[in-house]
Amino acid sequence: MDKIAVLIPCYNEEKTIEKVVNDAKAALPEAVIYVYDNNSTDETVKKAEAAGAVVRYEHMQGKGHVIRRMFREIDALCYIMIDGDDTYPFENAREMADMVLNENYDMVVGDRLSSTYFTENKRLFHNFGNTIVRNSINKLFGCEIKDIMTGYRAMSYEFVKSYPVLSKGFEIETEMTIHAVFNQMAVGNVVVEYRDRPEGSQSKLNTYSDGAKVLTLIVKLYKNYKPFRFFTWLAAIMTLVAMVMFAYVFARFINSGLVENMPTLVVSGFIEVAAVQSFFNGMFLSDMVTKNRRDFELRLNELSHEKRKMIENDEVK
Repeated sequence: MDKIAVLIPCYNEEKTIEKVVNDAKAALPEAVIYVYDNNSTDETVKKAEAAGAVVRYEHMQGKGHVIRRMFREIDALCYIMIDGDDTYPFENAREMADMVLNENYDMVVGDRLSSTYFTENKRLFHNFGNTIVRNSINKLFGCEIKDIMTGYRAMSYEFVKSYPVLSKGFEIETEMTIHAVFNQMAVGNVVVEYRDRPEGSQSKLNTYSDGAKVLTLIVKLYKNYKPFRFFTWLAAIMTLVAMVMFAYVFARFINSGLVENMPTLVVSGFIEVAAVQSFFNGMFLSDMVTKNRRDFELRLNELSHEKRKMIENDEVK
C-alpha cells in the first residue's frame, strides 16, 4: 500500500504531462505517481515514462472507465487525483493530503470556482454550466460544496474502495461528489488557483453534450438517493394536472348538466391513479435507500479495519 498515490488520467496530453509529473514529484516526493493512459495517439506515454511516472492503461474510452481502473488497482492511504492538462497547481497538494491523512477527511475538493476559474477559463458556457451544477446539487442535496466538477481532489482509502463508479465520462466528478455528500462522508474544501490550458492543448470536454449528461445524471441520482422527495414531487405534479382536467369537465357539467368530455374525465382519473402509485413507490424505495445506507456504513467499518491491519503490518510504503 502506498502512503500517497497521485492519480493522473490522461488522453493526448503530451504538451503538459511531463510538467505535471515533475510538479507532483517536487510537491510530494514520497508519493507514487501513476499516469493512466486512455488510448492516447500522441507522445503522452513516452513523456510520462521519461518523467518517472508509473504508466498503466485503460483501453475503454472515457474518464469514468479510467477512474474505475485506478481505484480498483491502487491501494493507498491518500489518493490525489489531478488532470494531466496542467490547469491545477500542486502547491496545495500537501495541504489536501494532510487533511486526509491527519484530519480524517474522506474527500478534499480543490475549489477552482472561488479563485481564478471565471477569469482564466475563456469558455463562457463552461463557467455558466459549473455554476448551474453547483447550485443545483447544493439545493437538491442540502450541502455547500464549492466546486462540484473539479478534477483536483484528495481522497481517503475508505472513499475510494467504497465508491461504485457508474459513469463513463466527465460526469464522474459530479457522481463522486454526490456519493460523498449523500453518505455523510467528511468533505473538505481547499481554494486552489486555476490556469487555463496552455496554447496547443485542447479540452476533451464537450460543453453541450457533456453538460447535458451531467444534468441528466443529477436528476437520476436525485431519484436514486432521495426517491421519496422525487416521487412525491412527481405525484404532486400529476395530481395538479388531473385536477385541472377534472375541473374543466366539472365546470362544463355545471353549465349543461351533461358530461361532455368523458375521455378527459377518464384520463384525469388514470393520471391521479398514477400519482397515488408514484407516492407509494417513493415510500417503498425510500426504505430500500435506508437499508443501503446501513449496509454502506457496515462496509465502511470493514474498510477501516482493513486499513488499520495493513498499517499495523507495515504494508504502507
